[in-house]
Amino acid sequence: MDILKEEKRLWKKGFKRVVCLDEAGRGPLAGPVTAAAVMIESHQPSKLPAIKDSKKLTPKKRKELYHLLIKNPQIKWGIGKVSEKVIDKINILEATKLAMEKAIAKFKKKPDFLILDGNFTIYSTIPQKPIIKADTKVFSCMAASILAKVTRDRIMEKLDKKYPRYGFDKHKGYPTKHHRRMLKKYGPCQIHRKSFKPLKKLDFKNN
Repeated sequence: MDILKEEKRLWKKGFKRVVCLDEAGRGPLAGPVTAAAVMIESHQPSKLPAIKDSKKLTPKKRKELYHLLIKNPQIKWGIGKVSEKVIDKINILEATKLAMEKAIAKFKKKPDFLILDGNFTIYSTIPQKPIIKADTKVFSCMAASILAKVTRDRIMEKLDKKYPRYGFDKHKGYPTKHHRRMLKKYGPCQIHRKSFKPLKKLDFKNN
């Protein structure tokens, strides 16, 4: 399978700046949602790393690929982040879209076309195409999934030092058994998403 098939098809149609997007952190009970935007600058790319969906990689391999991707001169990229407070205000889907828009804004020149991993579009005048499971079959979306995931993991590891009770460095805010136990024991902290169903009945006053 040619994992550059989508990009090449759009390049042939005259879209020179094809940017692909993916996110990390829609499911956790705490922390931000992050998004990455990735564009292959050369239309005859060479020496691209062999990658796959970030969920199928070990944390160590994700970090290795992250460094290969950000240092590759053929790849341009941007990161967007939306906090748990904004997620609570506008909901996780809208926050995901906003994170993607922020990632796109990092490019100096406006993209010609967007490919999104998922079944939704964002608020943009740029032509766009959502593809379900694009992070398993479109190279630039796979790359975006790695950048978004590693970025968010690092954020959660830093937040673990500020809120060490919950084990954020291990589960990254996802609703694991350990995370749920700590929530029951200590209640939620400042970075928990209080609009999410498992947290709505918990007391936030003293955290």
